[in-house]
Amino acid sequence: MLASRFETIPVPRSVQDAQSVAQILLSAVLHRPSSGIIYLDNAADGTPEVRSHQSNRQLLDEAMLLTGALHAQGLRPQSKVALLLDDHRDFVTTLWACFLGGFVPCTLVATPADPARWAATLRHVDELLEHPLLITSAATRRALPAVPGLSVVSLDALRADDSAPAPHLAQLDDLALLVLTSGSTGNAKAVTLTHGNLLASMAGKQQTQQLGVGDTTFNWISFDHVAAMLETHLLPLYAGAQQIHAPSELILQNPLEFLRIISRYRVSMTFTPNFLLGQINSLVDAPVATAAERLDLTCLRHIVSGGEANVVATGQRFLDAYAQHGLNYAALWPAFGMTETCAGSIYNREFPVCDAGQEFASVGGPIPGLSVRIADDDGNPLPDGEIGELQVRGDMITRGYYRNDAATAAAFTPDHWFRTGDLGSLDDGRVTLAGRSKDSIIVNGVNYFSHEIETALEELDGVTRGYVAAFPTRRPDADTEQLVIAVNLDNEGDETELHRVMTAVRSTVVVLCGFRPGVIVPLPKSDFPKTSLGKTLRPRMRRALESGEYGDILAATAAATTRQLGGFEAPNGPIETALTEIFAELFDLPAAEISVTASFFELGGTSLDILRLSKLVARDFDGRELPVIEILTGPTVRELAVHVAGGTGPRAYDPIVALQPVGDKTPLFCVHPGVGEVLVFVNLAKYFVGDRPFYALRARGFNPGEVPFSTFDEMVDTYVAAIRKRQPHGPYALAGYSYGGAVAFEIAKRLESAGERVDFVGSFNLPPHIKYRMDELDFVETATNLAMFLELVTTAQAALLPDRLRPLPKEEQLIRLLELAPAGRVSELDLDLTKFRAWAELAAGLTELGGTYAPSGNVRSMAVFYAIPLRGTKQDWLDKELRRWDDFSRETNSYIDVPGEHYTLMGPQHVASFQATLRKELDQALADADANRTDR
Repeated sequence: MLASRFETIPVPRSVQDAQSVAQILLSAVLHRPSSGIIYLDNAADGTPEVRSHQSNRQLLDEAMLLTGALHAQGLRPQSKVALLLDDHRDFVTTLWACFLGGFVPCTLVATPADPARWAATLRHVDELLEHPLLITSAATRRALPAVPGLSVVSLDALRADDSAPAPHLAQLDDLALLVLTSGSTGNAKAVTLTHGNLLASMAGKQQTQQLGVGDTTFNWISFDHVAAMLETHLLPLYAGAQQIHAPSELILQNPLEFLRIISRYRVSMTFTPNFLLGQINSLVDAPVATAAERLDLTCLRHIVSGGEANVVATGQRFLDAYAQHGLNYAALWPAFGMTETCAGSIYNREFPVCDAGQEFASVGGPIPGLSVRIADDDGNPLPDGEIGELQVRGDMITRGYYRNDAATAAAFTPDHWFRTGDLGSLDDGRVTLAGRSKDSIIVNGVNYFSHEIETALEELDGVTRGYVAAFPTRRPDADTEQLVIAVNLDNEGDETELHRVMTAVRSTVVVLCGFRPGVIVPLPKSDFPKTSLGKTLRPRMRRALESGEYGDILAATAAATTRQLGGFEAPNGPIETALTEIFAELFDLPAAEISVTASFFELGGTSLDILRLSKLVARDFDGRELPVIEILTGPTVRELAVHVAGGTGPRAYDPIVALQPVGDKTPLFCVHPGVGEVLVFVNLAKYFVGDRPFYALRARGFNPGEVPFSTFDEMVDTYVAAIRKRQPHGPYALAGYSYGGAVAFEIAKRLESAGERVDFVGSFNLPPHIKYRMDELDFVETATNLAMFLELVTTAQAALLPDRLRPLPKEEQLIRLLELAPAGRVSELDLDLTKFRAWAELAAGLTELGGTYAPSGNVRSMAVFYAIPLRGTKQDWLDKELRRWDDFSRETNSYIDVPGEHYTLMGPQHVASFQATLRKELDQALADADANRTDR
């Protein structure tokens, strides 16, 4: 019997009689109190280990305590609650606290690497959900960006309240759950799911999947994905099955753990997007089990595979490869589902037999209670075999989008069918998808929206507005889609301009989406098919690409690119061959297409790729170090091979790093920020390809044997000498980011005093007076700022950490900063305590030099780019600090407002717009200087 407080919600005789989601858990506790959830985590050796077990009874008790605490916070039935919880057990418990209290949860995901976007998301959700209570961990609460009016409570604080009221009896039509749609840069919509929706979905799924008390399910997808919540949590609880949850990184870092966990814990059902199967296929020859533990997949009845199209060949290879381990040949179920359909709602239980000879698998038939049809643009049902929009109807379908009547109306036909936005056909009740009518691309299971990519690319110089198209394609042997970018150039026929624009397009996609486009094709305007309203017909362009219509253009573009890169040279010897294969792995290109003379940066390398390259070289060359400076100064396979072979001795210090050496215009020299390194300029420099050389100045002290600068003047004199050695005479163009702005100003003064022209001096968000700020920065402040610059800690953490760490010894301060950093980020940067200490000490030395600096004299003029400052308002920053540059210039200065914050103005979200602004100002300043001299 359950405790008396549960009498307000009758426990159904069977779960099929449930009238609210809360009754699913109450039924599970009554009938299977000891069954429940196993939570896995990473062990020290990277393998999974059981972190905890939570029985159904424990889940109920823990959730009810939280329900009481939330009630004490003032929440009442239908109050909205935002959940920002990474830990699976914390999330599940809090989710059920909401269901039991009649509150409406909405899952959020943290994006600490992009604080501006994170803050925008929180502001949007706070407004959309009418100021919900945000529940998060204590650590995440400290890292939250500042959002005025946001109501936040930590889970630890809630657990201190031990009140436990009776659960709430919800009705079928009551709102149970809100799930945000994926809107990568736009505002997400919130899908409404009622108790009736969820219960209908569970009943239909269960009749199809036939899970039972003896089954075990496995989930590795984060809970912001609806499949994790419903397919692999709510469904097994509904069916009486045991469930296992593991963090995503455990599988993504080692895909074979997916199979090991299935074998070890006797998993009956699991879920995964198709891309993981492709990754596992690539490891088919790798050992999957030790001699003491044979892989046994006979337990696995089915894998539900959704989230992106299922490639028949990928699925067949997976089934064939692991049949020797007992995998059932019918164990893979391609499926279709959306948040709006409560996740999986159409399953293909006849794969691969009924899909032989096809490129993409059918998604099968609908679950009981769901009706499907294929309709034309006017909503008329189409006969079998004809392609149209997939539309669905049933009790598990959402009623619409929360507080968004326009989106809700657009999502349904006049006769109340939900428009999935997917194209497909019906054949004897089986649904086969043929593409998406919605404008999205799915890469590795993640949605990217065409219009958002196109909008960013249309900001690039040389790109014709209205003639950019982003759409997917798939190679016949590929496991996931690739992104295609079609673009029209303002200046068609100019090879140098073509190369510049292609590089800019690639760089923008990389920083915006995190991956490289598979194809970039420059097309004339006539090859952009458009509707009478001017909308580009992307599906038609995809068909043209895949049918070979763009073959000649792609070949000509490849030839032009090769010429711009200096021709093609094949690798010579085993070291060049191995490095070429590493480049191919990094850039997802055939090794045969990579010339050993092609620059790492022109191929698309980013600042993060520099560190990845260093790690891959260490992996393939017995741990041999490849210092960052070697990649920066010798970025081709041929040059790096000389270093790897041991053919170069200690490199003499040269502050000039040629990040982009090509172009006929006046070179731009950019001075490092206070951390001394120039990686921050790598992505920016790519936009100058074919335009003007882009040189960065790197501080002394990073390499063995280098002695850091002892005075500010020594640093400036060294940089002036290096600049004049690279470019003996003006006109000069200089700029500096943050701390580097003051250095650039001093360099300009020295060059002018030597009689040289300095036509551009730029300061990226720095005022002339920096001593007061330098004096504030003791070692712990500097180390914390470095950690923030490297995205080891968030802006919010950086504001609090110095005071907390200051009482500790220096070594312990650095250790604590590294411990706070995400493990993946530390690995990406190839950081350890020794490297971090050396970098922090170098940055602290530069800070000390800055504390001795006082501006004096003047230059012709300054171009001051200003973003949101570290503290205070943007307007105060401009009026009270930055405009003081007027005291140090002879002519009128320019003050240019740029997006982002001090540490993000050149980050992934803003670099494309920043470069456009910078290049425009730079071109105009140099042109004006030339015109003024001509007039004289």
